[in-house]
Amino acid sequence: MEYASFQDVLKTRRSIREFTEERVGISDIEDIIDCARYAPSDTNSQTWEFIAVINSEKIKQIEEFTWEKLHETAARAAGKGLEREAKLLVKSFGPYATAFSGAPALIVCLSTPYTSKFREKIFDPIDFVSPEVWQEEGLKSSCLAAQNLMLAAHAKGLATCPMTGPVLLAEEKLREFLDIPADRGVNMVIALGHPAIAPKPVPRKEVAEILRIVE
Repeated sequence: MEYASFQDVLKTRRSIREFTEERVGISDIEDIIDCARYAPSDTNSQTWEFIAVINSEKIKQIEEFTWEKLHETAARAAGKGLEREAKLLVKSFGPYATAFSGAPALIVCLSTPYTSKFREKIFDPIDFVSPEVWQEEGLKSSCLAAQNLMLAAHAKGLATCPMTGPVLLAEEKLREFLDIPADRGVNMVIALGHPAIAPKPVPRKEVAEILRIVE
């Protein structure tokens, strides 16, 4: 594989919030999940699962209860005298958090608790860390798989946009709606579809700003 080709896939991916009406085939979804599962994970624990919602009415329902929770949050803020912030939450964050509504598919990325022979035979017997840490370990690996997913989708000519709005605002409702087990973490949702727009590149920090080399 040529580095330049790989770099092109990385650098031309965009977060897309406007999609055509063309549906995403199940075979395409299976292909990108196949790529997602090849992400690295802590001791090969593979702490990820995915739910693909391809029913537009169900996606619309997720949008609706996300907006409902957002308005409830704004109302609480206004009740505390934070009217300006409440208005900004609805006007600015609302459309941003629900931009998946026009996508023909929505991938819900889940994390599973970290389990391994190391945890079973060493870590848990000595109370190495609290149980909450293992949930976080699962989440880290799930994020790596989500990146694989988005790059694979881009390589197939599809567009994605990762979002945490429905998780931050309405995780309990999302769990209930999709029957997500309590021991699964809800990492993010990823809008998936055929792009209707081609955004320009956004500025990136220079390497010198984010890299410190220790010799």
